[in-house]
Amino acid sequence: MPKPLQPHEYPRRILLCVTGLSPQIVTETLYALAVARIPPFIPTEVHLLTTTDGARLAKAALLHPDGGHFHALLHDQPQIGSPHFDEDCIHIISHHQEKLADIRTPAENAAAADTITALVAQLTEDAGAALHVSIAGGRKTMGFYLGYAFSLFARPQDTLSHVLVSSPFEGHPDFFYPPRQPRRLVTRDGHHIDTAEAVVTLAEIPVVRLRHGLPATLIAGRAGFSETVAALQQSFAPPRLLIDLKQRNVTCGTTAVTMKPQLLAWLAWWATLARQGRSETAWREADAGLFLDIYRSVVGVDAIDYEKAAELLSHGMEKEFFQTKNAKMERVLKDALGPAATSYLLVTTGKRPHTRRGLSLPPDSISIVGANCE
Repeated sequence: MPKPLQPHEYPRRILLCVTGLSPQIVTETLYALAVARIPPFIPTEVHLLTTTDGARLAKAALLHPDGGHFHALLHDQPQIGSPHFDEDCIHIISHHQEKLADIRTPAENAAAADTITALVAQLTEDAGAALHVSIAGGRKTMGFYLGYAFSLFARPQDTLSHVLVSSPFEGHPDFFYPPRQPRRLVTRDGHHIDTAEAVVTLAEIPVVRLRHGLPATLIAGRAGFSETVAALQQSFAPPRLLIDLKQRNVTCGTTAVTMKPQLLAWLAWWATLARQGRSETAWREADAGLFLDIYRSVVGVDAIDYEKAAELLSHGMEKEFFQTKNAKMERVLKDALGPAATSYLLVTTGKRPHTRRGLSLPPDSISIVGANCE
């Protein structure tokens, strides 16, 4: 079995920073990762999350062709190479399609959370990439949201850190990294300091990775922060199953699950068996008549699909029908609920050829509306 890649061994290596009015965070973090760290993590691309004011400062201080400190760092430390970082890599937080100069109101904080969540989800899509996130800059809420989003989406190869700069260099407007050729700087109180004495280190932050608790639909999509947290919280909530046959609705806990009518009836069939104390069954014992009664409650007796199903099951339920419906139901529930689906999946008991399946939900946690078959 091949040994798992370490973060610095991935072909695509991404650095994501959050900044406010201190663009130095980018070069300080890049220096700490690529020069001071052993083994070095040398990004192939750099991304920045900020406001319009932060973007303006970053462009001037880091990317300007005349003295931009990002370019100066690459020239000073050639082993870093040329990671991709330009204006397109600066992501500005927006609210109602308006880019924000600052984050002050509750609505602006919510917009920041959504922007950060969407970007972290996007940057963790590529299995061939390792993401390093720095939460050193920006307002405290920005760092919190970025750290939280990292916890939600991070994979084993992704890492989180805070860059530490020794005093009196921390926050100094002219300090961006320790240059190979030391420089003399002047502090606000008029003291001269030597950059040769500056120490830049990286404090890597251990996190609880919660990605496995997210439904696949949220990982693949662009859900907002609140929606993503709610979906994760669902996996910790007591399971409850509500099926409304007339309205064709399925709710697992607090999450609505979209199902085609026949699959909805199939889940309702299993739920009915559980409520009747017949939770475990095998395809040989499957009650095709009960399933058809439930399906009729969903689509009506005159529906063409019902007539086809009644004809197909007129001589009982075949093994292929039984297994196919179980597999489809499991796939839909897992896609919608992620690990929270476990409580709503069929469990298998016994050994072949006498295996039996059924819902493990307690009968009092199941509600079926519009059924005439219980």
